[in-house]
Amino acid sequence: MRIVLGVGGGIAAYKVASLLRLFTEAGHDVTVIPTEASTRFVGTATWEALSGNPVSNSVFDDVHLVNHVRLGHEADLVVVAPATADLLAKAATGQAGDLLTNTLLMAHGPVLFAPAMHTEMWQHAATRANVETLRGRGAAVLEPASGRLTGADSGPGRLPEPQAIFDAAMALVQGRSDYQLPLAGRTVTISVGGTREPLDPVRFLGNRSSGKQGVALAVAARNAGATVRLLAAHMEVPAPAGVEVQRVETALELREAALAAAADSDVIIMSAAVADFRPAEVSDTKIKKRDDTADPVITLVRNPDILQELVEKRNASRAGSGQLVVGFAAETGDSQGDVLAYAQAKLQRKGCDLLVVNHVGMDKVFGQDSNAVVILSRAGSEPQEASGTKTEVSEAIIRRISFELNHVSPRA
Repeated sequence: MRIVLGVGGGIAAYKVASLLRLFTEAGHDVTVIPTEASTRFVGTATWEALSGNPVSNSVFDDVHLVNHVRLGHEADLVVVAPATADLLAKAATGQAGDLLTNTLLMAHGPVLFAPAMHTEMWQHAATRANVETLRGRGAAVLEPASGRLTGADSGPGRLPEPQAIFDAAMALVQGRSDYQLPLAGRTVTISVGGTREPLDPVRFLGNRSSGKQGVALAVAARNAGATVRLLAAHMEVPAPAGVEVQRVETALELREAALAAAADSDVIIMSAAVADFRPAEVSDTKIKKRDDTADPVITLVRNPDILQELVEKRNASRAGSGQLVVGFAAETGDSQGDVLAYAQAKLQRKGCDLLVVNHVGMDKVFGQDSNAVVILSRAGSEPQEASGTKTEVSEAIIRRISFELNHVSPRA
């Protein structure tokens, strides 16, 4: 595949060398077009050495090749990273002052912008308007990552990690339904991992959730263009780059975070393994095992039904009428019914729009790299099966969510 990699004039340009390496190691032919400002951070010799192609930012080099027209015409994909506020503004207003902006005007294939700038610049009304203009024309504009910026400041504005940009770029050209980034402009909140309910300062009631499926969902939603907020309970895997992370431990903490996040979420995916019960009392000191005392009796009380509360809050709010609520059900069958029978009953009881059903067991789902799920719909459509790696399952779930958002009328 022929890729044009535009490099903007920000300090994050040094990270783009790793992105270039990912493209070339995947077998793609990459032409790098740095802006003049970006060469103050990374020189053209670096780009030529890593890409194996000549590098220029002038429309007057190799005029006989008509590069300002040819490069955009021939490119299967154009990626701009870092996309500074200046570059986004130039692209949105159709300026053509150098080789990169000319190429953007001539691009026939998909275009992906990976922004990086200071938080105030990213949040400025002018930048937001430019981003919406580009997205409205069909370009993909990723949300920047949050974290440490140049100097002592932190916040949204970091360049997404090279792997995240690479994944999003491949999603644009692999013929999948997320080709046009169907969740661009959407905010997706995902709960992930297993809650822990303390018994004393040392012990807790927990579960076997590793967080792998929830993290894979976050990656798939991010790659589909969404702004992703992760409500992270205990996880055995790291959170992905390019998403906002809020840590929680107990079901009550998750409830508080989820209800607050619902206010500005287009989609809420409750994939966390939430404890149904918690100890009625939590000891301030470690519960001791003594020969002269009886065995302790632990009384449990019910935790609130967070999923059902989210649905009720959504239904009570006219502003939230278009919000999609997705639940997860980890089920086992028994003599009273099979997995799907229990799941269908749960779907009706909870009232969520979609329910993703796992058949769990001691050696199934939890901690594994593969999964098989059935997606049930409250609207009554046929159950949808998805299986494979947790990445593949997550992509199928996000495609279904995208379809629901883009094809289902808002609720009354």
